[in-house]
Amino acid sequence: MKRVLFAALAAASFGLPAFAGDQYVDTTGFAVSGYDVVAYRDLAQNPVGTAQPAAVPGNADFTADFNGSTFAFSSAENRDKFAANPDFYAPQYDGHCAYGVSKGGKVPGNPNLWRIVDDKLYLNITKNVVGFWEEDIPGNLNLAEGNWPEIEPANASDSPIPNFTSTAPEKG
Repeated sequence: MKRVLFAALAAASFGLPAFAGDQYVDTTGFAVSGYDVVAYRDLAQNPVGTAQPAAVPGNADFTADFNGSTFAFSSAENRDKFAANPDFYAPQYDGHCAYGVSKGGKVPGNPNLWRIVDDKLYLNITKNVVGFWEEDIPGNLNLAEGNWPEIEPANASDSPIPNFTSTAPEKG
């Protein structure tokens, strides 16, 4: 009887909203350090083992709120695309480093160290970490997905991104 009751409670909990942690926000006051998360979809993604193109700075005149944070965009069109489907454009793991999540923690994600995998945006913290991440992207994603439900409710990282200073968002 206990098993049936436990199973029923567990099944019912799947319909409840999950407590979400905070988006990573640095000293810019914007998610993803003020860079346009929609613009990643228009950048030519380079092969594994090579650097990605630089992220596109957002503009303080084009913003939208999601997951308790403000995102900046390079155009009104990108802002509107985001507003129509924020889950599609927002980075995974609330903008924290995907490799860090695979290791069980929340550390900042650098907007210039990105990769889109299976139509989802992932950020990493340093160039060295990108190398570890790219050694086994499917395996690291599997670990991160397993870790995320437990660490998501924890506070967002308050650490700065190493060797990175955001020039975004641009002031319009």
